[in-house]
Amino acid sequence: MTAPKIPVSVLVVVHTADGQVLLMERADAPGFWQSVTGSQDAGETLEQTATREVHEETGLDTAQFELTPWHIETRYEIYERWRHRYAPGVSHNTEHVFGLKLPAPLPVTLAPREHQRYLWLPWEEAAERCFSPSNAAVIRLLPARL
Repeated sequence: MTAPKIPVSVLVVVHTADGQVLLMERADAPGFWQSVTGSQDAGETLEQTATREVHEETGLDTAQFELTPWHIETRYEIYERWRHRYAPGVSHNTEHVFGLKLPAPLPVTLAPREHQRYLWLPWEEAAERCFSPSNAAVIRLLPARL
């Protein structure tokens, strides 16, 4: 049995200098598009979690680009369909936002158990396509960070 997930996560908006955003479609929920996201492992800093999740989900090495904490935290209710991954009684997660700026859209290597497709979209379209309101909200903040 796997240890329960820690209810602390990162959301990494992978983007270009001209405002294109990487979105990935979840393998376990077709039609659910999102940025890189994942739970913190025991003993990790938030930056280590962001670096690990970006590498696991895209194959990208954050050390080659500009990884920046956005100092935004969102506490949200965990979707019922994914609550079984957490300890009994855990219903909320706190998500910490980072940005990863790339020089241009790059091909990525998806983790097939997590995502089935990816797209690079202008930030407005990316925000509209996200299934998560918190993910869409932080993408809408991107122009002020470019």
